[in-house]
Amino acid sequence: MTAPAKRIRIIVGGVRLEAELRKTKTADEVYAALPVTAAVSTWGEEFYFPIPGVCDYRETATTQVKVGDIAFWGAGKVLAIFFGRTPMSMGADPVPADRVNIIGKIMGDATSLRQVMEFPTIRLEPG
Repeated sequence: MTAPAKRIRIIVGGVRLEAELRKTKTADEVYAALPVTAAVSTWGEEFYFPIPGVCDYRETATTQVKVGDIAFWGAGKVLAIFFGRTPMSMGADPVPADRVNIIGKIMGDATSLRQVMEFPTIRLEPG
């Protein structure tokens, strides 16, 4: 019997979302680093922030992401949460600036993060 997928909670201002992590080494390292509260930066409709001590195993390195994807960018040592278009988007889908390692997916409405884009911090905790 396989273990259930790890869940996390994402909190930005008044928005709380649940997410499910993939079964990858990078996702496991992100989960092990929780809880974390960090200053959040935006790039279009993408939040990104540092999570110290996480190694990027690049299991799923890609530039193909969807709204709701959670990814780790090894070169910048940051976690990225995609909830809409980024400056490189040509259509509705976000496009990361570089290849990222997708580690999870938001279970609810990721676009609700648009309401809290001015909020200075983000918190991730085990779900």
